[in-house]
Amino acid sequence: MAKITYIEFGGTEHVVDVPNGLTVMEGARDNNIPGIEADCGGACACSTCHVHVDASWKDKLPAMDAMEEDMLEFAYEPDEFSRLTCQLKVTDELDGLIVRMPEKQI
Repeated sequence: MAKITYIEFGGTEHVVDVPNGLTVMEGARDNNIPGIEADCGGACACSTCHVHVDASWKDKLPAMDAMEEDMLEFAYEPDEFSRLTCQLKVTDELDGLIVRMPEKQI
């Protein structure tokens, strides 16, 4: 289990325990965290679970594959800290992860 902090665009924080094996997106969905829409249900076929990971986590996450990289081109204002939460599988190593939602999902 990992404690993950989801921060809405307006600054509201949600700190939740997410079981290992789920994705960061599923953790948001299961805890009714606003700001992650996940229209495709986690199939990496949209960009509506886009977040900006905290800078301290950028190099601690698994590498991004080509499909995620392609989907991020459709996200709202992606940057070097952008990831799709459907592609981040929760493990003990993600304990303490901080993600920030963009102003909107597209």
